[in-house]
Amino acid sequence: MPIFRSLSDESRVRILNLLIEKKEMCITDLEQILDFTQTKTSRHLSYLKNSGIVNIRKHDQWVFYSIREEVYDFVNQVLNYVKKDPVLLADLNTYNIMYSNRELAIYKIESKKYLA
Repeated sequence: MPIFRSLSDESRVRILNLLIEKKEMCITDLEQILDFTQTKTSRHLSYLKNSGIVNIRKHDQWVFYSIREEVYDFVNQVLNYVKKDPVLLADLNTYNIMYSNRELAIYKIESKKYLA
């Protein structure tokens, strides 16, 4: 069963946990949060896509990943057992810092437009 093989790898569990928590993410954000190479991240996302767990959505040059609706509840239930894992919590913390920095940068750019 591909879904159980997918859940047997720590890297894929980390990716799935982020996708469960944040609903949708692009590969560049996953690379930065997980501190993976682009090749490693792509390989794991391809595995998850081929096993029927992950959807992709393309928007211009960006590709966004999310968990398929058909398996969402199952994956969520499984991940509930490991949600307090320090590595998974650190990943979410890194995402939150990244997101707040991105929001701050957008605010600064927007503020400069109005000051000019």
